[in-house]
Amino acid sequence: MAGVTVVANYELFGINRNKLEKLIHRFFGSARLKIEIKDRFGRPVIPQEWFCVPFNCIEQVVDRIKDGSIVDYTYDAKTASLVKAS
Repeated sequence: MAGVTVVANYELFGINRNKLEKLIHRFFGSARLKIEIKDRFGRPVIPQEWFCVPFNCIEQVVDRIKDGSIVDYTYDAKTASLVKAS
């Protein structure tokens, strides 16, 4: 429903892609864009995969997924940063 420009590619090995997608949705859930748009038929749609996250946070999350430390962090949408989980 929107144009896409690829700005980065990442290679992750040994990770189930369905679980990875769920992890990303859960991790960035607080930053999901809250918007309703009309599809080509005029029906309202609320996108589930649009997030307002700085690119450097995405890079940090990918690195943390790679090294397994993602479980030690959460995303703080107010500060737009990763924070150590308590």
